[in-house]
Amino acid sequence: MKLEHLTNETFKEKVFNYEASKEWKFEGEIPAIIDFYADWCGPCKTIAPILEELQAEYGDKLNIYKVNTEEQRELASVFGVQSIPSLLFIPKEGQPQMAMGALPKETFKQAITEVLSVSE
Repeated sequence: MKLEHLTNETFKEKVFNYEASKEWKFEGEIPAIIDFYADWCGPCKTIAPILEELQAEYGDKLNIYKVNTEEQRELASVFGVQSIPSLLFIPKEGQPQMAMGALPKETFKQAITEVLSVSE
């Protein structure tokens, strides 16, 4: 299952319209994870198949999006992404949380349960 790549425009529709609001307001219907990555980044390549597996396992309970930081510099700067991969965990309610680095699958699953309140 291919993960959806977000551009500036689709990000504002599906995640957060940061131009319209300074206050965080999630536009999505279900919790999401956003993978800020770049094609040249080794650790990003390591977690790519894990994210695809997770999307398949959680199905329509969770959206996993990818943002190419080379192409979408504005999005990366809005979230202050300094290192990649950076993963933004977005619960349905409340503030999103950022995690850095290539996390193992079990850590993703733990965060999906604890931060996003989503179970398989």
